Amino acid sequence: MRLAITGQDARRQTAPANLTVSGHGALACAFPFTDFATAAIASATLAVAGLTTGAAGDYGLEDHAAIPAVNVDRRLASFWFLSSLRPQGWALPPMWDPLAGDYRTADGWIRLHTNSPSHRAAALTVLDVQADRDAIARVVANWQADALETAVVANGGCAAAMRTLAQWDAHPQGEAVAREPLLHWETFEVGSAAGARRDVAEWKPMRERPLNGIRVLDLTRILAGPTATRFLAGFGAQVLRIDPPGWDEPGTVPEVVLGKRCARLDLKQADGRATLEALLRDADIVVHGYRPDALEHLGLGTARRRELNPMLIDISLDAYGWQGPWQARRGYDSLLQMSTGIADAGMRAFGAQRPTPLPGQGIDYATGYLMAAAAVHALARRQTQHVGSTVRASLARTARLLATHRTPEHAPPPLAAETPDDLSARIEDTSWGPVRRVATPMSIAGTPVDWALPAMALGTATPQWP
Repeated sequence: MRLAITGQDARRQTAPANLTVSGHGALACAFPFTDFATAAIASATLAVAGLTTGAAGDYGLEDHAAIPAVNVDRRLASFWFLSSLRPQGWALPPMWDPLAGDYRTADGWIRLHTNSPSHRAAALTVLDVQADRDAIARVVANWQADALETAVVANGGCAAAMRTLAQWDAHPQGEAVAREPLLHWETFEVGSAAGARRDVAEWKPMRERPLNGIRVLDLTRILAGPTATRFLAGFGAQVLRIDPPGWDEPGTVPEVVLGKRCARLDLKQADGRATLEALLRDADIVVHGYRPDALEHLGLGTARRRELNPMLIDISLDAYGWQGPWQARRGYDSLLQMSTGIADAGMRAFGAQRPTPLPGQGIDYATGYLMAAAAVHALARRQTQHVGSTVRASLARTARLLATHRTPEHAPPPLAAETPDDLSARIEDTSWGPVRRVATPMSIAGTPVDWALPAMALGTATPQWP
């Protein structure tokens, strides 16, 4: 599978000769999940490898010989697309709320996403039922899937009726997503770095630590955005994650805050917004996953961010795409798999009696690595062309990329069970206890992948650049 960073002026990216893939096997899936993971990680890693040579600014990567050798281990990539974290002597809390999951409707299936208390309440209000899974199932069985999806979303909740691939292709939102590029890309000419930090022009990537000195402001949630910023931290970027007071994601935070400092700001307060503006002025990259109008309502919309920092690399994520009737709809990987036909295709491929999703949250993870690749390409463009960039990704568009490929008849053998040899020897002292990670799936000759900070709880740092 080949992933391309696309935009209005982009050429299709071909696989360079110095990319090798090691490892064996594949996770069982109706779609080439392991190939997808390998290609996504390779896309981001090649971008970093090309940064010190100047090749990362060119989508075509024609000068392959100048790029250091890159390897991606498909076995380890598969594990990282499930979870990289192995607690030592303690256990992670459940990833899902007890009420979340798939329910049979009168005419099919629907998935309710209830991890957020507000989304949980929204679904229960529509169903007019107590917080009991069996009781919910009895009520949902009397609903048409589309009608319940519409009602829950209208009430501020998150739900997705299961559609087939063909039904999604014919859906107005599916048609809108099909017209979008994989990544929307805009650049902004600012002359010779006018209005930018003085050290922007002075910064040069080092082979040993290519992103050293780069400041990344992380305004993201589960899981795509945090995956992008975690990857950047592994190559030396200073990542500062900002969350609102009281917010937590106990089942996923330890997985994705590796290498980051995590602080809190109340953006509903003037002093919180002022602090965020100061952080934006001195950032190189901002990655955010707010709904499209959320930052606008806070006075921190696209134009304001560009005014604060003309050279800013602004990477954003939307769930269902940037055009069409669902462009601002809340969504998560598990919901996208239902909407876009992936869960239905899995059910049919395996002869199952219920929705059969991907082995893991692969849409999230792949989108995260694509966002990281775009950030690095934009950084190279900033250095060579003195431009800022705005890049927009969506889970729905990434899902479409995967859905256009099916597991071939002669698929690779099943992935062998994990062994201790698959894990890094390092013990990571996190806020929750010691962990080991699955060994890093990517490597660049002469460029170590290393996260300088262990995973730490949200709110443990101050909201300022070191």
